[in-house]
Amino acid sequence: MQRGQMKASVVVALLALPVQVMAQDWQPVPDEAGVRATLEGRKLTYDSGAWQDFRASGKTLYNSGRDSWGNWRAQGAQYCSQWPPAGDWACYDLLTSGDKVRFVGAGGDVTDGTYTD
Repeated sequence: MQRGQMKASVVVALLALPVQVMAQDWQPVPDEAGVRATLEGRKLTYDSGAWQDFRASGKTLYNSGRDSWGNWRAQGAQYCSQWPPAGDWACYDLLTSGDKVRFVGAGGDVTDGTYTD
């Protein structure tokens, strides 16, 4: 690679850097009120094509080809869900970035959704 081409490549790489940093600007949701404000009455679509609707009643509808009804609640700064017939609740840290919401499980698993409403 010639010196001029290398300079151009470095400039292009540096120009792309702020976009990458901004795209990863995830802010934690600080409390129960924030979790409710982030999800209640909203619908998210996930990368898989599935979607989820968070009702004010505490019900949630998840669809990945068929409907699955569960329950959700805010507990501290976490989103928690329960899917019958299982009785256990699973809780996730919640982060936001623009029109995206990120769920982070206790094991570090990450699921991103985008508002569709």
